[in-house]
Amino acid sequence: MPAVDAPPVTSDAILRFLRVTLHVGFAILLAVAITRVLTSHLDRGGRYVFLALALVLAVVYLLGTVAEKRFSTGALVKDPLRYAYVWLALVTALWAVLMVWSVEFSWMVFPLFFLHLHLLPRWAGIVAVVIMTAGVIVAQWLATGAAVPPLPVVLGPVFGVAFAIVTSKAYRLLYVEGENQRRAADELRRTRTELAATQHEAGVLAERARLAREIHDTLAQGFSSIILVARAAVRSLESGDMDSTKESIVMIEATSSENLAEARNFVRGLTPPALAGTSLVESLRRLCEKTQLEAAARGVNLVCTFRLDGEPAELPQPYHVTLLRAAQASLANVWLHAKAGVAVVSLAYLGTEVALDVYDDGRGFDPESLANAVATRSDGSGFGLKSLAERVSAQNGTLEIESAPGEGTVVAVRLPLGGQMTDEKGGTA
Repeated sequence: MPAVDAPPVTSDAILRFLRVTLHVGFAILLAVAITRVLTSHLDRGGRYVFLALALVLAVVYLLGTVAEKRFSTGALVKDPLRYAYVWLALVTALWAVLMVWSVEFSWMVFPLFFLHLHLLPRWAGIVAVVIMTAGVIVAQWLATGAAVPPLPVVLGPVFGVAFAIVTSKAYRLLYVEGENQRRAADELRRTRTELAATQHEAGVLAERARLAREIHDTLAQGFSSIILVARAAVRSLESGDMDSTKESIVMIEATSSENLAEARNFVRGLTPPALAGTSLVESLRRLCEKTQLEAAARGVNLVCTFRLDGEPAELPQPYHVTLLRAAQASLANVWLHAKAGVAVVSLAYLGTEVALDVYDDGRGFDPESLANAVATRSDGSGFGLKSLAERVSAQNGTLEIESAPGEGTVVAVRLPLGGQMTDEKGGTA
């Protein structure tokens, strides 16, 4: 049969065993002493008094053992040690009376040694057991009737008290170790609780950041587009250009439908609608067409084209989302801020990496002001570049922005690819 690993023996288990052994030993010695005295030559009245006193000792000791944990934890009274001292004094006094009555009770001193050494302060306990040892020696000497105490009468109690002192020291060391283990376990549980709370808080913050990126790159941009196209529709309506007004209203309806689909997918946690049932290449191509239409609805002449370099390959789903969101954020900045006439979205499969470049010939900006552009403004805008940087960084990619006043802007995203890529038709790229 395979060996079964035994559970580890802890200091608490050893202490419980020692306590149980002590109490059982006291009970056995008391029972033996009562039996020997009852079988001796005593009159009936003496036996009744003796038996009653022995039963009182047994009850008092039993009550102390039952309340032992409450005494030690302070759950029973405000000053548990004082009541423990009273209990110990009462047990010792009853034992001393019985020992004076009959020397058979002298052997009960050994479990009492451990009680005194455990409950009393160190030196007080040693003094108490020395006095009790002397009392046992005197009682047994008188029982022998010898003029000089026999050597066994002296050596037995002396060896007993020496063994009790050494064992009590070991018990105290085990008790201290048990307390240290208990405190360490409490500290470990507290640390685990704090760590779990910290991890939960970090998870909440990460989820908030993720939702902020998703909302900015989808709903917020969609609402901005709706507002701008609606303003263009109002201007067309005021000028009597019903064809342009109709085109703007159609664009508003389409953008609203897309935003509604995005909102529903946030709730379900599904793939972005732009990627549902289609490839990344097709999604980017449609995004360019949509951006050009939105710009036209605002009266802006923007030519937005898509260019593919290399054989399309199957990418991890997080890459699909990151690249699509990067293109959406970049093109939103193009037609909202850049005043550009041309925008080009280029997707390239380069073997070891996939590259997305978004170029426009707009007014550009000073690269040194990029840090201020990334920072979120008080009105909630300015989050696009920060969101884009976080998305790319989460995929271990790189983001570079090249721009100069009056010379346009290039947003370059690079995501690493490991191993071979499978093209979208199932082949190897």
